[in-house]
Amino acid sequence: MKVNIGNDLYLKGRIGWKGLSKDEYLERSDFRIINGYSLKDGYIDWNIAGYISKERYEESPEIKLKLNDILISKDGTIGKVGIVRNLLSPTTVASGIFVLRNIIDDKLDTEYLFQYLKSPNFKTFINAVKASGSTIIHLYQRDLAKLEIEVPNLGVQKSIAKILFSIDSKIELNNRINAELEAMAKTVYDYWFVQFDFPDKNGKPYKTSGGKMVWNEELKREIPEGWESGELNKIGDIIGGSTPSKAIKENFCIGNGIPWITPKDLSIHKGKKYITRGELNVTESGLKSASLKIMPAGTVLLSSRAPIGYLAISRSNVTTNQGFKSFVPNSRFSTEFIFYTIKNLIPEIEANSSGSTFQEVSTSTLGSIKTVLPTNDILNIFDKKLNPFLNNKIS
Repeated sequence: MKVNIGNDLYLKGRIGWKGLSKDEYLERSDFRIINGYSLKDGYIDWNIAGYISKERYEESPEIKLKLNDILISKDGTIGKVGIVRNLLSPTTVASGIFVLRNIIDDKLDTEYLFQYLKSPNFKTFINAVKASGSTIIHLYQRDLAKLEIEVPNLGVQKSIAKILFSIDSKIELNNRINAELEAMAKTVYDYWFVQFDFPDKNGKPYKTSGGKMVWNEELKREIPEGWESGELNKIGDIIGGSTPSKAIKENFCIGNGIPWITPKDLSIHKGKKYITRGELNVTESGLKSASLKIMPAGTVLLSSRAPIGYLAISRSNVTTNQGFKSFVPNSRFSTEFIFYTIKNLIPEIEANSSGSTFQEVSTSTLGSIKTVLPTNDILNIFDKKLNPFLNNKIS
């Protein structure tokens, strides 16, 4: 049986609606709105869904969400999908979202449809029909409506969907476990290196227990005795990236080669601490033509422009485009210490950026930003303290 997205299913997008101005988003209300940023690798991130007034919600009655509605992003990173598995308050969607609703559930299993839209088959379709706007990529409703899906009988659909849903549930559980472990690791860092309550020689919180603090003129604050201040270039080698000519096909590949990371790759993986590869890899000829440096696993990747502040740790050898300033750890400072140090310094890094077209932080400026440098003993104890969190993380 074939199912046509346009003819057989309910398909709606907020066509022509300009969206909300920033001041129309509310801090809290009984009505929610989902935009493209809320769609994450097959699920809806309700933590970043917005709040709107009842009046705004009522403006578009045809796309008031229902349980099991499937959402598809049509602007920016097009083709991201999510499904409404719970609906705790009345919710609608922003202008960058299509709503797809199964109205033939006696022939088509909704979970099967959702799993199909998460698959490479749908990504292939998207790549074939996407059209360029003046400044942004769009997926048009007329194009999406052309999609036809060949489906087996309903019983087979349900069996396939059940297996894939179980896998999704396991992934979601793993993500929650990882998020909790990450929160604990970040708490340890803040407790030790922001509040200075690392364990003293008696195992008690250093500052709270009266540990000696001394004034540091460079940092304009008190730090523990024996600690020092230093520039960020002391905690690792800062390496920039570049882009081989895309006019030369041989510079890039999908499979083999070295992963080449861009800020867009980190935006897609936003919220994830680790990254293995991006959309493209570079070949040996690409590496040479752009004088790219291969950085080892454990490198901390910081997007340094458009925007500043995306942060991730590489799981493998990587290169990046020019939108990064990456920290390769040295023998004294670990990947985890560097990651959290940079994360805490993002506001200061942004404040030190410059540029007329877009804000960017240079290698020299980034490297000159001051930070606190603990003693080697405390750094070693910190790394050992974090090992249980890191070892229990699920890849």
